[in-house]
Amino acid sequence: MRELDRGCHLLVATPGRLLDMIDRGRIGLDYCRYLVLDEADRMLDMGFEQQIRRVVEKESMPKTGERQTLMFSATFPSPIQMLARDFLDNYIFLAVGRVGSTSENITQKVVWVEEHDKRSFLLDLLNVADLQQPSAESLTLVFVETKKGADSLEEFLHMEGYPVTSIHGDRTQREREDALRQFRSGNTPILVATAVAARGLDIPHVKHVINFDLPSDIEEYVHRIGRTGRMGNLGLATSFFNDRNRNLASGMLDLLIEAKQEYPSWLENVAADGRVPSSGRRGGKGRYGSGGGGSFGSRDYRQQSGGMQRSQRSGNGYGNSGYGNGGGHYSGLDRASNFGGNYGNSNSRDDWWEN
Repeated sequence: MRELDRGCHLLVATPGRLLDMIDRGRIGLDYCRYLVLDEADRMLDMGFEQQIRRVVEKESMPKTGERQTLMFSATFPSPIQMLARDFLDNYIFLAVGRVGSTSENITQKVVWVEEHDKRSFLLDLLNVADLQQPSAESLTLVFVETKKGADSLEEFLHMEGYPVTSIHGDRTQREREDALRQFRSGNTPILVATAVAARGLDIPHVKHVINFDLPSDIEEYVHRIGRTGRMGNLGLATSFFNDRNRNLASGMLDLLIEAKQEYPSWLENVAADGRVPSSGRRGGKGRYGSGGGGSFGSRDYRQQSGGMQRSQRSGNGYGNSGYGNGGGHYSGLDRASNFGGNYGNSNSRDDWWEN
């Protein structure tokens, strides 16, 4: 508060806290010339749209056209683009790569793992990485869907002798910061997290992202695996897939093909099973519409109409590497040979959008 009283040239804030400070009379926006919305799709999502509108339209913020507004995100679905028009004037839509795509710097693996086998398979992956010895040079981020699941998995890994911590929405800010500090330092090189860690975290040396539970929409998948392979480094992302995730099959397949990744033959079959004959769309719906490439907003939908054509699929899948045949269940993988090779590889490549 004392620092605010002295004034500043640059202010970083969440929408709710910013409005709180405005209501208390501690902040005025009369001289704001630049407004930046990071993770713009989330800022304009249902939970924050009204707060953003109040900041931009009803407070002392200079009007659209009198200030410069910048929006950044790895995913920018077309409905959110339409909302963004209200805050922009004579704008430029700039896409680095394809918005919503994944980096070729990240090796993506999708394996069929039944719910009751997930913990056993996770232990196999962690044993390959030798994470029982703390190191800040090789960090592993494990995503789960629920707060209860995060607590339970942390306790399980701790009982198995792994240095692990966790963060989720029920933890206090201090607890989250402590967990991230321990993770970043390598004292606990395994972090179990919910979606609270999917965006905004920039932690060096995250070598492996594991989707113990896949998210409900493909946009969240893009953000999650973007925690590795950052700043030109290489990373590994492993996702546990089963019948509960069939709605993601089409979108994941498109991402894997576009990023020139190998994929198991069963994933193509699952994606094909999800086709809707009347529209040609495949897979389930995320927050903003149908799964797959078109929902990411890789073009400016405010200026153009029509959907985005999917890239033609090519490649032979994983062949005989052990991911199963068309019937579709994971079997027979030599885990050590398939998951042990990507740690410590730091070859540099061009960076990608949002990293």
